[in-house]
Amino acid sequence: MLYGRDTEQNRIAELLDDARDNGRSGVLLLRGEAGIGKSALLEWAADACAHERVLRVTGYEAESNIAFGGLSQLLWPVRDRVEALPSAQAEALRAALGLGHAADGSGDRFGAGLGLLTLLADLAEDGPVLCLVDDAQWLDAASAEALLFAVRRLAAEGVVVLLAARDDGLIGSGLPEIELKRLENCDALRLLEERNLPADAVHRVLHDAAGNPLALLEFGAAAPSFPGMLPVADRVLASFRAQIAALPERTRELLLIAAAEGRGHLPSLVRAAASFGLDLDDLAEAERLRMVEVTGTGIAFRHPLIRAAAYQGAPTARRITVHRALADAADDPECRVRHRAAAAMGPDEDVAAELQLAAERARGKAAIGVVARLYRQAADLSPDDDARAARLAAAADAILTAGSPEHAEETAREAAELTSDPVLLARLARVRATVEVERGNGRTAATLLLDHAERSAPSDTHAMLRSAAAYAWTSGDTASVQAAASRLTDDPFVTGLAALTIEDYETGLPLLARAVREGGPDAVQAAVILGADEQTLDLASAAATRARRLGQIGSLPDILDALAQAQIALGLHADAEASATEALALARDTGLWHGGTRTAAVLTRLAAIEGDESYLTVPSRTPAGSAAALTDASRALLDLARGRHDDVVHRLEDLFHGPHRHSAGVMIASADLVESAVRLDRPDLAATAQARFTRWATAGGQPWARAIVLRNEALLTDSEPPFVQALNFHDQALRPFEKARTELAYGEWLRRHRRRADARNRLRSALESFERLRATPWLDRVRTELRATGEGTTAAVPAAAALLDRLTPQELQVVKLAAEGTSSREIAAQLFLSPRTVEYHLYKAYPKLGISSRRDLARLSFPTAPATLRTPASPKPPRPRIPVPQPAQGCA
Repeated sequence: MLYGRDTEQNRIAELLDDARDNGRSGVLLLRGEAGIGKSALLEWAADACAHERVLRVTGYEAESNIAFGGLSQLLWPVRDRVEALPSAQAEALRAALGLGHAADGSGDRFGAGLGLLTLLADLAEDGPVLCLVDDAQWLDAASAEALLFAVRRLAAEGVVVLLAARDDGLIGSGLPEIELKRLENCDALRLLEERNLPADAVHRVLHDAAGNPLALLEFGAAAPSFPGMLPVADRVLASFRAQIAALPERTRELLLIAAAEGRGHLPSLVRAAASFGLDLDDLAEAERLRMVEVTGTGIAFRHPLIRAAAYQGAPTARRITVHRALADAADDPECRVRHRAAAAMGPDEDVAAELQLAAERARGKAAIGVVARLYRQAADLSPDDDARAARLAAAADAILTAGSPEHAEETAREAAELTSDPVLLARLARVRATVEVERGNGRTAATLLLDHAERSAPSDTHAMLRSAAAYAWTSGDTASVQAAASRLTDDPFVTGLAALTIEDYETGLPLLARAVREGGPDAVQAAVILGADEQTLDLASAAATRARRLGQIGSLPDILDALAQAQIALGLHADAEASATEALALARDTGLWHGGTRTAAVLTRLAAIEGDESYLTVPSRTPAGSAAALTDASRALLDLARGRHDDVVHRLEDLFHGPHRHSAGVMIASADLVESAVRLDRPDLAATAQARFTRWATAGGQPWARAIVLRNEALLTDSEPPFVQALNFHDQALRPFEKARTELAYGEWLRRHRRRADARNRLRSALESFERLRATPWLDRVRTELRATGEGTTAAVPAAAALLDRLTPQELQVVKLAAEGTSSREIAAQLFLSPRTVEYHLYKAYPKLGISSRRDLARLSFPTAPATLRTPASPKPPRPRIPVPQPAQGCA
């Protein structure tokens, strides 16, 4: 019987009922101090699901450095189902569970989480599944990361996950949670009634327990009194220590061995106990008092505080002796090294080397968080400064990959103070540079890499210089770009960037085009800078497909960011929103947030086109470097659409005197500056902007850019031929928004020259494009012009494309893949969802599309080019705010 937990029980019951009745998944984190009743609620939930599948895991502090120890405990009963998973996921889970190894020992760190998601969904095909995670704060980092990755993607599988954690566990996880409060006096009294305490003891127990259920039960047994200043958990711990002190010496000794062993692994405990002349009979008194429970396979303490009391109450020397015995008795290398490390009384190279080997075994399972911890331990036990520094460097690399930049920098700085080895210092500089990029300090990052590149390992020098150039480019550090190029004279990407920084477009842009053709590691970024939309779309789509197939989740945010930029340029706004939404979610999961800031900046272009003032005026995080330049260019575009020409000039004059003006995303704003300067009668400013953009467009050779040059020329000369030539170039490109702007400007020119019939033809075409693009402020301008020609503004639009606008970004992704004949299971693997969630999205999408099955999807046309873009048949819901994810603190 649980007292005072009606709210929590009702919340859990709702989740369970929703899973049974509707197939919905749910997750809830129960948070609270030791003894508050978290485990009791999990037991209550397990009893409520007695006829359904229940998977359980309890975190053990002793196993926090055993890679995927928690995940193994959770999935061991269903390990036979792993082989049915998609191959990359099955491989990741086999490695995690110790059933095999990643093919090359370098699997993606989120592969196990994706496999866990699919496995849970498969199990739920047979009925609801309940996962219970107790003491989640002590899960090993790899298990916690996999679990969080999976539960964030549960939706329509019929899986319920309940986690219990101490107050400081899983902070910032983003999971729905409920904090367990201490019991009210009325509920505490009801609980004490079951203890049959003397009346004079009740008041004392109520005071000392302070509403903590475990304290009420334990103090009710012995009715002690404690100083009021002690926290309740400390009072309970003291109570347990007093009870243990009263036990026979042999029982205390065996409890110490069990507490030090930590896992409850009976064979190891028995072997270690035998070395002291002890056996399980010596636990009889502790079993009678329900301190421990012994089964045929294991031993479990009734509460973690009992284990803590048994361990902390023993002298340090005795604990060391016990850990040495457990190391000798260990049945696997991870346990052996854990106990050897616990028994080490000072630096010990043998133990440090063994910890390093354990770290590399964890790396083979892609358990990066565990790798970091083990290398940190190895460093702490290293007697030699050089060895300590090398191990700290390995720890810093792993910590950074695990998504903790600040901690990685601290570790890297600690290592740097211990060594003068230039190769090692260069390795540490790469870590620190990545951290600086996360902070938005690309200049500092570039300087770090340039200073250390020549002293790095030969195999790393080229990559460091390329990274330095890329960081310097995005931060506007032209000197560092040129310094990198002076050392990489045969690299077209780096030398191309350097040429652009001095406005040598004739040299730089062809070099970047060569980098795109050669398809190197920077081909996508080069295509984005060039404004080569179709090449960016093809390259980024291929890279995303490859990353999805291989389960390389950590690389996707950057790829999806580039993909979103191309999709916006091509008018595929729904696809761009889907790509950006996924990129932001993955940035949150990978723990590196710079990509989220950049993606939010990319979305400002979409907001500007659609007239979403709020997205541009209330950024969720202040952008820096090239992200800030993209945001400023987008704000200027919206100012132009609203007729705020002075604001346009103010923003863009500053922008075009800055270092970020040389890429397509910013350079295109030259057209906005020209138009506003013309309207403000500032011909010199317009001519300067036009001259710069003409050189850039001519060197780059992109048809859309040549078209804009001609549109600018028409505005500057107030003549018709450039408009006609511009439209010819637009027909060779796929930027519908820019073509519609040219048609609007041409239509305005024709109306001013009293050619109303010709003007209407151009304006109708512009109206249709702007309606498809939801370009609200531009629609207002076209409608004003059409009314001036004497015509209404209703455009005929195809209905089929309008239906797609009713879909959420994820529904659109799922529907498009399903229409290509991709199975739900294959879609799930690509989008990192479960098959049941894919089916759920399809089920929700069919009514919106006016169809009833997959077969009907073949009748729909999907936007792949401007001719089939979205239409306004139904009002578009407000654009969801997509906040830049903030770094989670203290997760796992």
